[in-house]
Amino acid sequence: MDTKAVFAALYSVCEENATFFSAGGKVSQADSAKRLVESMKLIQEHARSLEPVISGFAAIYHHFDFDPLIPANGYRSLVKVVRCCLLHIIHKGRYIAANRRSIFFRAAHNAGEMEAYCSALCQLRALLYLAQRMLHDNSHGNLFFQDESGLSESFIREYASMHKGCFYGRCLGFQFTPAIRPCLQTIAIGLVAFGENYKRHQSGIGVAASSFFTSGKYAIDPELRGTEFERITQNLDVHFWKTFWNITETEVLSSLASMTSTQVKVNRALSVPPVAFDLPLAANHRASATIAPPSAHIGIAPIQMRLISYDLREGQDSETLLSMSRSEGGAISLSLGLKTKRLPSSPFLLIHFHGGGFVAQTSKSHEPYLKSWSQDLGVPILSVDYSLAPEAPFPRALEECFYAYCWALRNHHLLGWTGEKVCLAGDSAGGNLCVTTCMRAAAFGVRMPDGVVAAYPATLLTAYASPSRLLTLMDPLLPLSVLSRCLSAYAGSEPQTEKQVERVSTLSLVKRDTALFLRDFRQGASNWIHSLLDSNRETDPNISRDLSSVAIPPPAAEEGIELQHPREFPLGFEPLRSDQFAEMKLQSSPVFKDPFCSPLLAPDSMLKGLPPIHIVACALDPMLDDSVMFAKRLRSVNQPVTLCVVDDLPHGFLSLSQLSKETKEAANVCVERIRAVFLQDTPPEPRKHPPASCHAPHVAVPPPKKNKENQTF
Repeated sequence: MDTKAVFAALYSVCEENATFFSAGGKVSQADSAKRLVESMKLIQEHARSLEPVISGFAAIYHHFDFDPLIPANGYRSLVKVVRCCLLHIIHKGRYIAANRRSIFFRAAHNAGEMEAYCSALCQLRALLYLAQRMLHDNSHGNLFFQDESGLSESFIREYASMHKGCFYGRCLGFQFTPAIRPCLQTIAIGLVAFGENYKRHQSGIGVAASSFFTSGKYAIDPELRGTEFERITQNLDVHFWKTFWNITETEVLSSLASMTSTQVKVNRALSVPPVAFDLPLAANHRASATIAPPSAHIGIAPIQMRLISYDLREGQDSETLLSMSRSEGGAISLSLGLKTKRLPSSPFLLIHFHGGGFVAQTSKSHEPYLKSWSQDLGVPILSVDYSLAPEAPFPRALEECFYAYCWALRNHHLLGWTGEKVCLAGDSAGGNLCVTTCMRAAAFGVRMPDGVVAAYPATLLTAYASPSRLLTLMDPLLPLSVLSRCLSAYAGSEPQTEKQVERVSTLSLVKRDTALFLRDFRQGASNWIHSLLDSNRETDPNISRDLSSVAIPPPAAEEGIELQHPREFPLGFEPLRSDQFAEMKLQSSPVFKDPFCSPLLAPDSMLKGLPPIHIVACALDPMLDDSVMFAKRLRSVNQPVTLCVVDDLPHGFLSLSQLSKETKEAANVCVERIRAVFLQDTPPEPRKHPPASCHAPHVAVPPPKKNKENQTF
């Protein structure tokens, strides 16, 4: 259905149901009937305000796409989420109309459903108002508001007070593909049960065991789950999230995951001694650069890695490599079996940096899909277990990833690799580290990787607002309050961080690496977007007129009334407010603007010469705009870059790639791009991202085209 048809269907079904339940009925259902009538009328009120806004955005959001073949940006995503909410309401309304006369009709249950979606629609209406403000306040073509004050500060303030529980109860994951919603519900139930038992037990497995017995009430009471989810995300510190996200690494769960995942011949945890070594310069092999072991914050220590290989290859069972192996308390990780055949070294190596918000997880959490990749690609994979914040903030993780990359180049014979082609791959925080590792390699003058595959990378760690970041209000995996705590920990501004002196001197620790940035800093990080988009502003004089038809200025204050903060929404409208006010303290650290932390802010001189970068983003990810703007930025300096956007999946889909057909297909997109790097081939044509598609129960949506099965090298 097109936009007009969607709204027409919504008005019709709401009006029909409101008329029916207004006429009266069973006395026992009078209260529920009243709730249904009120919800239907309020939904129509929100819809009448939303209809012209949705139509306006549909006319202009193409101006913010990376290119016409990849229609994706935060404005599109917001519209898609609103449309999906409307379709769910229509579906529910039609169900009520078809069953309201039945003796089995549960009026109270259906009233609760409609109230939940009515609340969600109200909050989405507020987000669209903020998106209209961004169109008004942002520079032309930019998806980010280029300051941590102003509109960015306003969004953080509104997030702290706006009601979010409706998105974590009955409406949880409504915007995503139906195949992934049961998994999200399981995660949400586990989270709130885990939060209830947090700090009552000493060990993570103790909390997990207690949570299992208390999770039932959250499964049967979605309102309670939503309220508790909101409380946890707004109030618990980064150490809680670190503990919760690491639950999958407990011996019981990791053993279960290992048994159900692809079986590989080599799965060896390594502890590499922190020894300095020389590496030839890329421009002059007679000269070399000294690669010193990481030392920031926690001192010099061994670097932790994991070698995964589907086949046993030359060097992988050498005495030298086995001497670096560390025990994980589980089964033997190098499976020689009955005289396992040893294959020659592979011409390809994949180096992987895991995600986890810079604060949680290790290669163990990402093992299932890495094993599958090793089989599909037929290459060894070296995954780096870099040190985590808040104990080891920036730049420690970057130092370790760069050291591991250089160590692999120097010791390729131990990894079952000939030393020919190498690709970096990572998701989320790991995607950030892939890009910044390349930037550091350029600063040292050593060999660049042959390519980078970054899945939903974080390229801008500042608190700048963008339309896709508005989705943090409803995202079950990446709420803004959680994201802010992770980034603050990485910047070294978490109060629990022990080494106060080293946090203050963070920039001095990367003085050599940031020389180019400091040299160009006078130009200002805020100027980067202007040079990128000046040509577009000149070539299309009609764009500004188109945008002004949708953009709105800040609303005027009521005469005679003084407010502590300026009003963000038009008179007559106010979003639902939370009973649990979040304490949002986003500290404006200079670390966030360091290009080795936020590569989107890097000057042109640091981006030129990077290897081909292939970005795989999610249409409904709060960090979508990071990917779109970084791809634009690379293209503006003539760097090879591709962008592929997958539909209807959440941030972190790689960790869910074993759970559904959709997530597996999205993971295969990453595999295709890694294969293209090794073969120096053009990646497959990116799948188009239809802005109108959404997975509502009554809407038939064709599944994405299945990728052709590729053979290993």
